[in-house]
Amino acid sequence: MTNKNIVIIGAGYAGVHAAKKLAKKYKKDSSVSITLIDRHSYHTMMTELHEVAAHRVEPDAIQFDLRRLFNRTKVNLVTDNVKHVDHTKKCVTTEHGSFPYDYLILGMGGEPNDFGTPGVGEHAFTLWSWEDAVKLREHIEKTVQLAANVHDEATRRAMLTFTVCGSGFTGIEMVGELMEWKNRLAKDNKLDSEEISLYVVEAAPTILNMLDRKDADKAEAYMVRKGIKILKNAPIVEVKSDSVLLKSGEEIPTHTLIWTAGVKANSDTKDYGMSAGRSGRLNVNEYMESADFEDVYVIGDLAYYEEEPGKPTPQIVEAAEQTGMTAAKSIIADISGGEKEAYNGKYHGVMVSIGARYGVANLSGIHLSGWFANFMKHMVNLYYFFGIRSGYYMFQYVMHEFFHTKDKRNIFRNFSTRYGNVLWSLPLRIFVGGFWLVEAGTKIWGKSTWDEATSSFSNVKLLFKGLGEDSWLVGSTVRMPFEWLQETTSGASEAATEGASEWATPILSKMPGIFQWFMEIVLPTPEMAVFMQKFMVFVELGIGLAILGGLFTWLASAASAGFLAMFTLSAMLGWDKVWALPASIALMNGSGRSIGLDYWVVPYLQQKAGDFWYGKERAIYRDNEKLSPTIRSQKSQTKDFD
Repeated sequence: MTNKNIVIIGAGYAGVHAAKKLAKKYKKDSSVSITLIDRHSYHTMMTELHEVAAHRVEPDAIQFDLRRLFNRTKVNLVTDNVKHVDHTKKCVTTEHGSFPYDYLILGMGGEPNDFGTPGVGEHAFTLWSWEDAVKLREHIEKTVQLAANVHDEATRRAMLTFTVCGSGFTGIEMVGELMEWKNRLAKDNKLDSEEISLYVVEAAPTILNMLDRKDADKAEAYMVRKGIKILKNAPIVEVKSDSVLLKSGEEIPTHTLIWTAGVKANSDTKDYGMSAGRSGRLNVNEYMESADFEDVYVIGDLAYYEEEPGKPTPQIVEAAEQTGMTAAKSIIADISGGEKEAYNGKYHGVMVSIGARYGVANLSGIHLSGWFANFMKHMVNLYYFFGIRSGYYMFQYVMHEFFHTKDKRNIFRNFSTRYGNVLWSLPLRIFVGGFWLVEAGTKIWGKSTWDEATSSFSNVKLLFKGLGEDSWLVGSTVRMPFEWLQETTSGASEAATEGASEWATPILSKMPGIFQWFMEIVLPTPEMAVFMQKFMVFVELGIGLAILGGLFTWLASAASAGFLAMFTLSAMLGWDKVWALPASIALMNGSGRSIGLDYWVVPYLQQKAGDFWYGKERAIYRDNEKLSPTIRSQKSQTKDFD
């Protein structure tokens, strides 16, 4: 077999899948070389660009280094710009080299289509690359920061109005992220979130036209409920620096237009001498082979193949992956022999997220909305990493989507994020809370009744038959083994012995002198001791319920640690329970905000208390407007006099 050079241009979804397939097939075949050329050294997860643009994840979260994807494979990586493809000489020329090929795969994808609308190129923002996402994010942050200090209401309102043109996947996902980001933007810049306006402008009479109408209507209703203004039948005819003009004549004042209205073929291919179909996509046959040149294959968004008359392959990730696999299999059949497999698109559905916590999806006829739709989107993304065999980036995806987010911007809100709570302390919290409930239960029902009732599930009914004779809540027996509280009668001595038997061998053999002096002041008589021990039962019960439910967990954990320290100094705490002391201290780190009531209660109380005591922060204060006309006049006269 003669040597075969396979050159792939473009490290998008299609190019990566084709390279992976070919590298696996010819892993041990030295006669076949594979070269992957891209202008970047990384693969971009295009479906998550909106998350970077709206600051849900950091920019590197959607950048997958090609070396990490292809290390220990035979794929040769080249970071360069392709300048020309010579089909006669079968050579690809880049800015810094040339690469002869026997088989060429073009997978450069598409680019935004402005349909010749005036002003789009000069004033609009696109969302078709990693650079686009970072640029848009920086612009939004800067614009809101500047707007916060603008006094002119019209200018301020225009700066705080963000408009998305197009209601496809990209446009709706982008406005959904802005919807969740605006609260943080407002808070950081001392604004009211209601001052930030969001628009979706669509030329068609309906939105999300790739979905069933029922699913699309659910998405639209959700966005409207969240305050997003949706304009349909509203083509944009001109984009200005501070507004957009609609065909109807209406003008929307805005300093930010995000253009997601269409996609066309990558303009780099216009000089490749290949025939094109709709939107400039290059014509291919059912094997993804160019209609014009032999041994040249086109994949992904760049390929134009009609699966049915008038119905080209969709510009979605699944189609990109499958066209890449079809081209790779066609080349394998040509090199190694065998029949080529015609493209047979198998699409398992569509889904769109509207922010981190809501979405709609149609998965092979199964319609999902809300939390489950977004959950399935994450599962699909994780499966993608399985497909490209990257456990490393699968792990990174889990971390940045579930553990590194802020402001409740993931499907688990702040329950899983490492910044908002400590999920991993939940088992410890349950254990410590259970410890206190057992302590309280033992004292409420009495040790003998509690032990028997909890010895098996069938005995639990004993707890409903009343308190035992050794319950701390009945009688007037002092259960605490303190010498100065015990009387000299034999009956009292027996009671003291019985009470002492409830305690394991203590950590301290006796109380330190100064602590005993303090306890003798607090508990001077048996009557006071009986009252306090009954009171302590309910304190222990309260601590247990609070820690278990995650309510005021810091205070409950502090109380837990304090009482355990007191029991230790009282020579009442045994070595079998000493673990609960450091565990209680560990729970003082906000553990109640992880699947606990503190998740809602603490932020609410913090906001209300802060607003009451300190007042609400604003970027611009106008206290002078609250003054009476007389006082304002007096101040004005004083100023003029000065």
